[in-house]
Formats: sequence, structure tokens, C-alpha cells
Amino acid sequence: MLSQYIDKAMSRAVYDQLEDKTYCGRIPQCPGTIAFGRTLYDCQSELKSVLEGWLLVKIRHGDHLPIIEGVNLNKGIPTLKEIAARG
Repeated sequence: MLSQYIDKAMSRAVYDQLEDKTYCGRIPQCPGTIAFGRTLYDCQSELKSVLEGWLLVKIRHGDHLPIIEGVNLNKGIPTLKEIAARG
């Protein structure tokens, strides 16, 4: 399910070519995910890595994740309150 989420999120990525001919990519549904690369391929690879790190941090902290194309990773992820209540 995680791989499916990443694939769907990456399909929503927006890329711009900058003045210096490098690329900038971001995933609007996942605030804070932004990457740069010399080529579009480099930018895509970096953005996927950024997204994976972003997901790890969000999941670790029990933050709500955006539902992307029907894929909901929030099911089964405990909130910080639930974790604290466990002891």
C-alpha cells in the first residue's frame, strides 16, 4: 500500500524548468515536498526520495496524511495521544 501511495503521489508531481535549465519539482498535496535536479530525471528521483522521507516523519509523528487517489495511509496509524496512552 505504501508503494501505491508513493506512485500515486509522484503522478501528481508538478515540475518547472528554472532559468538555469535545472528543474524544480513538488507535490502540492504533500506540503513541504520539493526537490531540485540538473535534469528532469534527477529531479524526479530526488523528489521521490524527499517524499519517502516526508512520509516517514509524518507516520512517525502520527500526523494525518493526505488521501491521494483513494489511497488512505491513515488507517491503522496511531496518533501521538494513542501512543502516549499505551505507556
